[in-house]
Amino acid sequence: MTTRLTIPQRRRRPGASGVTDTALGLSGRRGPVSVVLRVVLYVAIAFVFAGPLLAVLVGAFSELSDPAELSLIPDSFTLNNFAVAADRGVLGYLLNSFLVVGFGLLLQISVSVLAAYALARKKFRGMTAVLLLILATMMLPEEILAIPLSVVLSDLPVFGTNLIGSLAGMILPVGAWGFSILVMTEFMREVPIELEEAARIDGAGELRIFWSVVLPLCRPAVGVIGVFGFTMVWDQYLLPLIVATEPGQYTLPIALRILRSDEQVGSGVLLASALLALLPSVIAFLAMQRQFMRGLTAGAVKG
Repeated sequence: MTTRLTIPQRRRRPGASGVTDTALGLSGRRGPVSVVLRVVLYVAIAFVFAGPLLAVLVGAFSELSDPAELSLIPDSFTLNNFAVAADRGVLGYLLNSFLVVGFGLLLQISVSVLAAYALARKKFRGMTAVLLLILATMMLPEEILAIPLSVVLSDLPVFGTNLIGSLAGMILPVGAWGFSILVMTEFMREVPIELEEAARIDGAGELRIFWSVVLPLCRPAVGVIGVFGFTMVWDQYLLPLIVATEPGQYTLPIALRILRSDEQVGSGVLLASALLALLPSVIAFLAMQRQFMRGLTAGAVKG
């Protein structure tokens, strides 16, 4: 005796020819009016999100006589805005930002993968408390941590070193980020334990297992924390404001605030500096886009 399985078919509403159900449970018609409305909606959304970016791009290469007006149409192309920005020391501020984000991101990724490996693969007392403590650091606003952070950096415990007025004072506090540690921890927990056991049978040590077995499988997650970590460090404003004691130590976000308050600097110079601050984040995302998307997709499938 055989049993036949019947696959239920999606029912159509009476008289709803040409009507499809969307993922949100809405009905979408395929007529010309629906197509026109969708095109208008997509153009409006693109204008809302891409309009400001286009205005920055156009204004950075244009001569703006009226600082209160921005145009999306290029006019009077010029590179003078970048030359004036360079004379104002923007390139030096940009170099400081690159140094902070380079060493800070390297330190942050290193701490994140090592801490995540210990939390995901090792069992020890107080592990839950450690995870809660890491999660609690993400709930505190930067303004609350500003004064304690300045006190700690002015007299670093154990070493007794004053990091105020140095780039190291901007790098060390961003070396550990709760978001990156938690993302790597959850991703490493999904790595099959059988791979580690096979490596141990072959004589691999703990460091070799971490470097050759676990870490290569976590490259998508490294891409995710790399993109978010780069943006987090690059956009730091309060931390450099606390640490820097002279203009030569400022990063680009602080430089933009200084340029904005300078009455002798036009809006074109400010937009050129803003474009220089925007490009590194875009380049970092494009460089790690493949790993970033793989990490998000893997997290969605595992979740």
